[in-house]
Amino acid sequence: MAQVELIMPKMGESIIEATILKWVKQVGDKVEVDETILEIATDKVDSEVPSPVDGVIHEILFAENDTVEIGKVIAIIATEGEEAIPQATPSVAQSTTTSNTTTVPAPATAQAVAETSSPQTVQVASEGRFYSPLVRNMAKKEQISQAELDRVPGTGLNGRVTKKDMLKYLKARTAPTTNGSVKPQAPTAPASKPTPSPVATSMNGAVEIVEMDRMRKLIADHMVMSKQTSPHVTSFVEVDVTNIVNWRNKNKAEFQQKHGEKITFTPIFMEAVTRALRDFPMVNVSVEDNNKILVKKNINIGMATALPSGNLIVPVIKNADQLNLVGLTKQVNDLAGRARSNKLKPEEIQDGTFTLTNVGTFGNVMGTPIINQPQVAILAVGAIRKKPAVVETEYGDLIAVRQMMFLSLSYDHRVVDGFLGGSFLRRVGDYLEQFDPDQQI
Repeated sequence: MAQVELIMPKMGESIIEATILKWVKQVGDKVEVDETILEIATDKVDSEVPSPVDGVIHEILFAENDTVEIGKVIAIIATEGEEAIPQATPSVAQSTTTSNTTTVPAPATAQAVAETSSPQTVQVASEGRFYSPLVRNMAKKEQISQAELDRVPGTGLNGRVTKKDMLKYLKARTAPTTNGSVKPQAPTAPASKPTPSPVATSMNGAVEIVEMDRMRKLIADHMVMSKQTSPHVTSFVEVDVTNIVNWRNKNKAEFQQKHGEKITFTPIFMEAVTRALRDFPMVNVSVEDNNKILVKKNINIGMATALPSGNLIVPVIKNADQLNLVGLTKQVNDLAGRARSNKLKPEEIQDGTFTLTNVGTFGNVMGTPIINQPQVAILAVGAIRKKPAVVETEYGDLIAVRQMMFLSLSYDHRVVDGFLGGSFLRRVGDYLEQFDPDQQI
């Protein structure tokens, strides 16, 4: 007889809590390994928490819509014949447990579990849906191809396929015909994913009240926390990026033909940032307990990406300093595309050490971004505009039309002072201005 504690999984370095969206299983329900028990959400992604063991739900410690700290026990699973005693309402987690209770961290998400089976049956769907190991194993056992699996209607979070969905589909798939033979049924298209819209009401016709969606509330909390945690300072420089603009205009068609990717300015900016972070490693840090500086050896660049909903998400390019311009371009395009279609995995928004945000995308010339905790700096790149500028030539100073851009760096003044922040920002600008217009693609 044993009981296993299910804890709230860690979903990212900066994420300290998650909200319970839905309990898929209730007290007394049987669960199998990797079967979804509940659905949770953070300010970055929604996810499912699978069972780490076979057993029966013995106790649920938090209700739906509760926000729970990472690492807290959220449910008890009885194993090896333990009886489940239904609870009228979720109780508060006990500070002590019995001697036969084992703590088992829940997997961060069923999406992140790697499979080594046949790609025809277990690979990630081309449409971006993810499947728990249990569903994937069922598909493999029943020889369901990936294309067929993608068409299975899902009733789980964001249209994900659950065990019940698979059983229902398999039953219909082998339904008997009128002459007694078994004939595979044509798969039905998955139900469209409902997109909840904010509830709008009006008091007197002059004021409209729109409720914040869950993600916007969590982002708001995170931004307020960042301003309360870090004393923000912002520095600005203006840089001449004429060589970059001319090089891109000249080579973008050939670049796409050769590498199969569209070259934007973002990977070029990112390359300059990684070089500057190597020069100034004390910008690539975080603060712990307000008295320890953690210097990060890996340079992981987050890029703020606007979603169709108007919210933001920050996918992370790991070890960005080890990638060349082609590698950065592929990573930027892939992560940005999947971010906008809500197909990112939790590990792809974790462990960032520095963030880049392109406010120029919206036509803004500069901005004062809020630091993405626990990082200590964030760089905003503004719109590139043609402006008259003084150019030094062998014949003296001349006024010419140049492509100019503002860079703005917000940094945590607890650990980054004006000299370090300003020097780092100027170095990023220097690398951009030194861009070789004759470099090969």
